Amino acid sequence: MSRKCPITKKKAQNGHKVSHSNIKTNHKREVNLQKKRFFDPESGKWICLKLSAKAIKTLTLKGVAATLKKAKVSI
Repeated sequence: MSRKCPITKKKAQNGHKVSHSNIKTNHKREVNLQKKRFFDPESGKWICLKLSAKAIKTLTLKGVAATLKKAKVSI
C-alpha cells in the first residue's frame, strides 16, 4: 500500500531544507498517516484503514458510510 490517503488523496511532497547558510538540500515531507479502526453500522463490521489525520476528522464528523461512498473507496 502506498503512502497515500485514499479519502483526501494526500501524498508526500518534495521540498528543500534550508540551512542557516542558505544551503538547500532535498527533503521529503510525508503525510501524517494513521492506522485506525472504524465500525461500519451498515455492514456491522470493523474496518481498518490507513488515513491522514484530516480524513480521520472527516470520518468522525460525517460518518463512515457517507465518507467512503463520497470518496468511492471500496471496503
